[in-house]
Amino acid sequence: MISPPWFEDFNVGDDFSNVPSVTLTEGYAALHQAMFADRLRLPLDKPLSFAVTGRHAFLANSSLVGNMAIGQSTVPSQRVIGNLFYRGMVFRKPVFIGDTLTTQTRLIALRQNRIREGRAATGMIVLEIHVHNQHDETVMHFWRCPMIPCRAPDADTGRNDSLDTIPETIADEDLANAVPDWDYPAYVGRVPGCHYEDYHAGSSFIVEARDTITSAPELARMTLNLAMPHTDAGRSVYGKRLVYGGHTISMAAAQLSRAIPNLMSILAWYRCDHSAPVFEGDIIDSVVTIDDKLDLGSAGILKLHVEVHAHRGEEAPEPGEHIKVLDWQLAGLMAKRSLQYSK
Repeated sequence: MISPPWFEDFNVGDDFSNVPSVTLTEGYAALHQAMFADRLRLPLDKPLSFAVTGRHAFLANSSLVGNMAIGQSTVPSQRVIGNLFYRGMVFRKPVFIGDTLTTQTRLIALRQNRIREGRAATGMIVLEIHVHNQHDETVMHFWRCPMIPCRAPDADTGRNDSLDTIPETIADEDLANAVPDWDYPAYVGRVPGCHYEDYHAGSSFIVEARDTITSAPELARMTLNLAMPHTDAGRSVYGKRLVYGGHTISMAAAQLSRAIPNLMSILAWYRCDHSAPVFEGDIIDSVVTIDDKLDLGSAGILKLHVEVHAHRGEEAPEPGEHIKVLDWQLAGLMAKRSLQYSK
């Protein structure tokens, strides 16, 4: 039997990098677009993408890149009960259709959850993840924390590693270093509407059009995600397939692209917490708030906070009408209108 690891099987320093590399194709992009209807312009418009990036290729949607990287990192989390959070995800270099992604995953901390009577033992594993392209350039770096069951329901492993090595934020300097050298005036010149200067800290947007979660196992399979609860209800503690967290995040990103239609790309995730599980058939909505702005001269960054709620019927596990399922803080890249005629 091919048996994935339990919490007791892990050790700090374990490496899980022996996974297939993946070349992003237009097929991957089309399937991802069909699932989420993301309205970011550069991954949809090849002439615009070329004019802005200088590459004769579609820019890959950051949600597709993130989903592929997370899927490649799931060898240690096949028994996952739920992924608790992501931290410090920075898209350090743009990824284009035709690029090949290789993901390296290393376990950096283990912490068993508090033992409670009547509840089987579980623990958290913290994974540090680096993603490289075919030129061995780092395109992503982040941390994520899955919760894994113990083999023995009454296990007491004594594992209590500090989680202090996980960054709580991303410095403005790191964000600035990740901003690509693009032709931002070309974007403003071709795309009408609101740009960086038109948005203000403290503004909030409620996306009225909700989305129903569908095709959840298909996304998991497409991204090589091995987590069993996403495809097998019998492996879920809820008795129903658990939707992969990146699926919910990608749908939130698509709703974000409606709230801020001229967002160029998602540059980083400061933090992303899964507040509650999501199931196929849930209907989700988002509230987008601009926490702050960062003027970088050639471009600008909106520091965004997205809160996602799910609506589910009485027949579902944990039914409810307004369940907070996602708390996401991220950085979005915008073009500046003031630079339109600077070149």
